[in-house]
Amino acid sequence: MRVNRWRRWVGTLYPGVLVLGIAALPSGCAQEGAQPTRTLTAADTADQILHKMVHLVTTDGVLRTRVMADTAYLYDVSQLVRLKVVKVTFFDENGRETSTVVADSGLYHMNDGSMDAWGHVFATTPDGRRLRSSELRYDVAANQISSSREFTYDRGDQHLEGNGFTSDPDFRNVSTQQPRGGPGGEAGKPDPGFLLPGQ
Repeated sequence: MRVNRWRRWVGTLYPGVLVLGIAALPSGCAQEGAQPTRTLTAADTADQILHKMVHLVTTDGVLRTRVMADTAYLYDVSQLVRLKVVKVTFFDENGRETSTVVADSGLYHMNDGSMDAWGHVFATTPDGRRLRSSELRYDVAANQISSSREFTYDRGDQHLEGNGFTSDPDFRNVSTQQPRGGPGGEAGKPDPGFLLPGQ
């Protein structure tokens, strides 16, 4: 299987140039008093800034992952991309959508395609399954999504909570840590009547 290593970035490109404004001082006057420490932001240190970024990953010509972000900060040396307001869509080997993950922020690893997402992470599937957590990690090599944080999972009247999980991107085979809940079950009370596939 040949993986397309070329990555397409679509957006408005801004060179990572740090511009410092210096106020002119009257001649003969020395600058006095303590000066506030300047806090560096992602925009200050990024090599490039993309707005309305779209990044596509294909395998043998088939779209497998689409990453979208309102803003992306690219760092050439570390090969990292910091993302704000993220939407990641996963597709199967036939190009059909299998799941979508949205989050407040993310970190994309350009060297291997892995990604971390955090802040109100919400995953959905076309058949109505829903998963919420404060953090997710996508490992390309393992083709696996995981979290070490608390999560909730819902499908119809089935409800499950836990303190971490590991799953395929389709959310069909999910292994949970310390699961709680079940079909119509009360959160916090174990119910062996419902475990996610693969549990």
